[in-house]
Amino acid sequence: MTASGTIEDIVRPVLTHARDIRHDLHRHPELMFEEVRTSGMVASELQSLGIEHATGLAGGTGVLGYLPATSNPASAPTIALRADMDALPITEETGRDYASETPGIMHACGHDGHTAILLGVARALSNAPARPNNVVLVFQPAEEGGAGGEKMCADGALDGSRFGKTVDMIYGLHGWPELPLGMVATRTGPLLASTDEFVLTIRGAGGHAAAPHRTIDPVVVAAHVVTALQTIASRRIDPTDSVVVTVGAIQAGTAFNVIPDRAVMQGTIRTLNDHTRAEVEREFRRIVHGVSESLGASAEVEWDPGYPVTVNDPDATDRFRRIAKAAIGPERFVEKPTPTMGGEDFSYYAKHVPASFFMLGLCPPGETSSPALHTPRFDFNDDALETGISLMCRLALDPA
Repeated sequence: MTASGTIEDIVRPVLTHARDIRHDLHRHPELMFEEVRTSGMVASELQSLGIEHATGLAGGTGVLGYLPATSNPASAPTIALRADMDALPITEETGRDYASETPGIMHACGHDGHTAILLGVARALSNAPARPNNVVLVFQPAEEGGAGGEKMCADGALDGSRFGKTVDMIYGLHGWPELPLGMVATRTGPLLASTDEFVLTIRGAGGHAAAPHRTIDPVVVAAHVVTALQTIASRRIDPTDSVVVTVGAIQAGTAFNVIPDRAVMQGTIRTLNDHTRAEVEREFRRIVHGVSESLGASAEVEWDPGYPVTVNDPDATDRFRRIAKAAIGPERFVEKPTPTMGGEDFSYYAKHVPASFFMLGLCPPGETSSPALHTPRFDFNDDALETGISLMCRLALDPA
């Protein structure tokens, strides 16, 4: 790090405190835009460290911290590091002694770990004898569907209007239960998919189940629509591209002997580039209306544009790749051959500045798997905190 110390010298002393913070956050999970206690804890930690910060971003619970370079901050590069803070409406089944104390809500996606890591980074960096870069600490609400990242950008998290100068690069991470502990993974280019959602209402004409010829059965129409939509991936999009079209819910009818007058379908579309994203929406609408009208029904489409594709900038990702391989060894760095079709609102930051996102291994040694994200038994692995804090510190301190 410097002539007077190493990264380990500033990271190791903060690990116990970071773990304690993680357990406290885990006990007290909060849903998106309700992270009042969490953001209060973040602000209190930054205050105790003497770190300049702003609260009330992104609808009220976003927090932004700022550590200037120790010399020439006006000309120094600015590196941003991001953590998300919100939990999920899931009942916890981990049995941990620090399990959620809030019924029906838990940290099932590891955001307690992400926040604890960034607070650990803040504590470590505040003790660094020298910082060549300005560092912006982004504590973001509402990743789980609320587009908190977009709102943080709109509130000046990156443009220098809150602190310092415009961010030059931003980094984020996500705990990954499929990846072994101590390893990290990423790739240049698309890493995570866009996440559009739809609600489709098919309107027919209901009647008695014994007289289907006097009806226009929306359930039959819905079945044809579901089948036809799968041709988007198989027949309309280049086979070398990637697209997911999932109808996840269908609601229709109330009795076995009644044909309903409508069917409501909900689902998601995942793509890996803007061109395909637009093309899939056009094909979706064409198929839905065409199939419905051909069977005598009508269709209404509600389209909710979700998170953009998370695209890792080549230069920012090369920088992370170099730093990670030097810190943990090339054998612990995984080059992801393909993207993942999940989504992340870290993608909004990447629309503004060069960005890179990586996966942090959580799977314990000797295990082939661990509970998946968004399940009642998931828990962030405390043993991953050190790798996360160390790498984020190195990203903050390495000359940009």
